[in-house]
Amino acid sequence: MISMVMVAVGVYARLLKHAEAAVACLAVDPAILLIVVGVLIFLITFCGCIGSLRENICLLQTFSTCLTVVFLLQLAAGVLGFVFSDKARGKVSEIINGAIVHYRDDLDLQNLIDFGQKEFSCCGGVSYKDWSQNMYFNCTAANPSRERCSVPFSCCLRAADEVVINTMCGRGMQAMNYLEASEFIYTNGCIDKLVNWIHSNLFLLGGVALGLAIPQLVGILLSQILVNQIKDQIKLQLYNQRHRADPWY
Repeated sequence: MISMVMVAVGVYARLLKHAEAAVACLAVDPAILLIVVGVLIFLITFCGCIGSLRENICLLQTFSTCLTVVFLLQLAAGVLGFVFSDKARGKVSEIINGAIVHYRDDLDLQNLIDFGQKEFSCCGGVSYKDWSQNMYFNCTAANPSRERCSVPFSCCLRAADEVVINTMCGRGMQAMNYLEASEFIYTNGCIDKLVNWIHSNLFLLGGVALGLAIPQLVGILLSQILVNQIKDQIKLQLYNQRHRADPWY
């Protein structure tokens, strides 16, 4: 049910977008991520559910194998991310820069970036000047955009008593140096903020990873137990047929 809801939300979000904008930022579209994850979860859980109801060994083995592969991929991603932290940081930087480029192309992506910048009190990837990669915020003299040399409003420092959000508060901030801009916006990039947050919440992330791993391991174990029980039942039926001692007759 959860996977079907995820797919429905993803499809609905995709249908609401303009076709040209959706194609332009396909690689960083949150709706696509929802659809892909939802479909994968649905296929895996479908095999487990139908396989257990129908006592189908093939579906149960598929369910168990898929869960095993997902678990191993998660484990490998965690180990590789820890061992090759520099390369992982570079990949994260690449993803964030790609999202910055397509900031105005996708409303879902825009809201996601704004949420991240406000929650982590950061701006851009490495620094606030990364926003010059976006065609609307680019600082070149040939840029006709009204947002030239600006940053999104989510980069701005907010007063505690602020009621109405000033969406133009980041105007012209890229033209300022770090010291001047720091009086109005967050100048630190989101990559360093994210890395610091991960280091500060290792136990929390470990608990979440364990919480995800335990149901997968339990599912693998139970599916294998059921497969063995079905195989034993089949062997018993074959034995009874050979010796004409089937208790059902």
